[in-house]
Amino acid sequence: MTLESWLRDRTPPPPRRLVERIGEVLGDRAAASADEAPELCLDAAVELLGELYCRSGGRESALDLLTVDALVTYAFEASASEPAKLQARAISAMSRLSLVPQ
Repeated sequence: MTLESWLRDRTPPPPRRLVERIGEVLGDRAAASADEAPELCLDAAVELLGELYCRSGGRESALDLLTVDALVTYAFEASASEPAKLQARAISAMSRLSLVPQ
């Protein structure tokens, strides 16, 4: 199963525009195995957050902020199948996200 198909199976489904933006941000990563979802979603979220940090904020950033939030949420939803790794993933995610503005 690809990451794209795994995301398509999530319920409840997100709004159409958010689904489109997630697809745009994931790019080629969407074709990778769903087994890589935690890393791929977090990678995409960190990249987009970095882009957001470099531009001025405002209402035009709302969709991208929601996209970052959704990607991080999906990363952890995918991690739920490996509870033994959850704490390490959470620490890694917090570290990576907190370093974005630097």
